[in-house]
Amino acid sequence: MDKWAEILLGLVLIVVAVLVWAYSPSWGANGFWDFGSAAWAFLKGGLIWLVILVGLLFLMLGISDLKD
Repeated sequence: MDKWAEILLGLVLIVVAVLVWAYSPSWGANGFWDFGSAAWAFLKGGLIWLVILVGLLFLMLGISDLKD
């Protein structure tokens, strides 16, 4: 895929996701279409996994550098 097409597709996906999150109505505390709460819960859980995986990546890179 062309690099400009990839950038354009990425921007379109981000804009669409942000618009869906921003304009999703929430009826009551836990509305059926309340994508905002689900997005925050996913982000909080995913952030922990991201930190763990980045730590493992640095650990593996450090061990790999010890061999050289």
